[in-house]
Amino acid sequence: MGCGSGMVGPRSVEENKTGRKVFCVKFQREMPGLDESPFDNELGQRIFANVSKEAWKLWMEQMKMIMNEYRLNLGTKESQEFLMKQMEDYFFGEGSAFPPNFVPPRTKS
Repeated sequence: MGCGSGMVGPRSVEENKTGRKVFCVKFQREMPGLDESPFDNELGQRIFANVSKEAWKLWMEQMKMIMNEYRLNLGTKESQEFLMKQMEDYFFGEGSAFPPNFVPPRTKS
């Protein structure tokens, strides 16, 4: 007997609790949406209306990289505004910028 989940093939996309679907701006197809708005502002409403749960998960990974590479202190208004701008660019603009001199981590072979 092997270990693991026993699943064969790709994992299914995680469904949301509400069954709500959105046309995702990242994947350009209809997908399960977020269960609630991530923020109580205009950007949060745009994300809720246009970003899939799967795209949000990808943003969370991107956000961690940005926070670490730029050494952001989210206790400051400047860092919060910078991160919000990166989020808006990631979903609705040209994409968030990688920090200067950023080298992606090597993948293990």
